[in-house]
Amino acid sequence: MASAEEVSASVSESELSFQSTAAQKREERLRKFRELHFKRNEARKLNHQEVVEEDKRQKLPTNWEAKKARLEWELVENEKKKECAAKGEDYERVKLLEISADDADRWERKKKKKNPDPGFSDYAAAQLRQYQRLTKQIKPDMEEYERQREECGEDFYPTANSLLHGTHVPSKEGIDKMVADVEKQIEKRGKYSRRRAYNDDADIDYINERNAKFNKKAERFYGKYTAEIKQNLERGTAV
Repeated sequence: MASAEEVSASVSESELSFQSTAAQKREERLRKFRELHFKRNEARKLNHQEVVEEDKRQKLPTNWEAKKARLEWELVENEKKKECAAKGEDYERVKLLEISADDADRWERKKKKKNPDPGFSDYAAAQLRQYQRLTKQIKPDMEEYERQREECGEDFYPTANSLLHGTHVPSKEGIDKMVADVEKQIEKRGKYSRRRAYNDDADIDYINERNAKFNKKAERFYGKYTAEIKQNLERGTAV
């Protein structure tokens, strides 16, 4: 039979083993608890960042994504133009070489479907079309824009209480650009075909407006060949 000392030693070893196992389990639980605590803080931080980003997106204009894509496309196009200019190549030719036949055919069909000039409906629509055409030709100077924003500070974005009169002085380049554009419009307007005045004393050789246009066109092309026949018919000497 085992002695009392051997039994006592065995019990002590069992207690130490149990305590060691309990300490290991407790340490494992504490480690898992710290991991969960870290993950919770990380999730809270990510959620806060997402809420901030969503708030920013909601405050942006509805077409911000399209504008952003357009600006990125323009930056890429400008870089390609600079590369072609450095190599001495024609950018338009290089660009056409990158377009597939299917894309070109699709764009051509889309262009034919679109009517850029729907015709005159009223003066307000004509003025709006003219305004849109002119604004598309404007190329903003971003360097000048940034310089003015730095100089004006908060006044660059005026409010109802801002005093704007007399605070902006246009540059000489801007004035010259406006004058050149106005002169170009005047020159273009002078080339328009004016409607010809109606002559009450002219001979009436038509039965309606359509017949009058046809007679004018026929006279323009064949008048010199039929002048003698018309004179004979008017004199009554035609054979």
